[in-house]
Amino acid sequence: MSGSNHTNTSFFLTGIPGLEAVHVWFSIPLCAMYMATLAGNSLILWVVKVEPALHQPMYYFLSMLAMTDLGLSASTLPTMLTIYMLGHREVTLDTCLAQLFFIHSFSIMESSVLLTMAFDRFVAISNPLRYGTILTSPRIAIVGLAILVRSISLHIPAPIMLKKLPYCQSHLLSHSYCLHPDVMKLACADTHINSAYGLFVVLSTLGVDSVLIVLSYVLILQTVLTIASKAERLKALNTCVSHICSVLLFYTPMIGLSMIHRFGKQASPCSRVLLSYLHFLTPPVLNPVVYTIKTKQIQQRMLRLFWSGRT
Repeated sequence: MSGSNHTNTSFFLTGIPGLEAVHVWFSIPLCAMYMATLAGNSLILWVVKVEPALHQPMYYFLSMLAMTDLGLSASTLPTMLTIYMLGHREVTLDTCLAQLFFIHSFSIMESSVLLTMAFDRFVAISNPLRYGTILTSPRIAIVGLAILVRSISLHIPAPIMLKKLPYCQSHLLSHSYCLHPDVMKLACADTHINSAYGLFVVLSTLGVDSVLIVLSYVLILQTVLTIASKAERLKALNTCVSHICSVLLFYTPMIGLSMIHRFGKQASPCSRVLLSYLHFLTPPVLNPVVYTIKTKQIQQRMLRLFWSGRT
């Protein structure tokens, strides 16, 4: 395909199939979710910054998670709002490729941060006396930089390869945002290399991360079982509850969506769309809520903030 044809290529995003007549009403909860995501994660970042007691590795990683959630929401929700509020579904090829790059990069970033948080919990429980010397600020900065480089570098080839493909089939995408497998299906050329590379990225990031997270919790459980006091065992496990909730929020819808794409050929398009919404939209909204409920220091700082605002 020529460069001019590439330039003129556009795709059409999809809302919830069969419910187009009431799309405008879906914009209300979506807008509320976006505002809640911005407010919740920004508040987490602010509290960690201004509260000296929270200048610890666990909360630095929580800040990374909050920034990643903000990036993931900024990559998905604005496009969805234009579909549901304005009915604007058309998107150019370049815009689509940019969006899928950011969505997949932030997804890898979120998985990487969840893995580092699992390691943080393992160190805190298995070696509490050396926790501060193992996870120093310079090492945390290096980990953050490594997560950023890993997430971006692994997904740079994907949009470049998609850009070179001709698109002469239906230009109707099956989601409200551009995703790599979705765009790839619309190409009318051999996409085996694209598919293989996409599978490699998923297995080497989300696949490896999920296995290592499970392994971390196996080791954590082994360590906890060696603690003599029942109260201390429960206290140690309680520090992991928030992270486990975040892991389940991120990975459960993703696994379900992958299973439907691979094996659920008869699944309704609506179920795929709703599962993708759960995967991309709920973690950024609920992660701040989960960590606020389970973290006393964050609760106390927020209460002081609201009470001081009333006086």
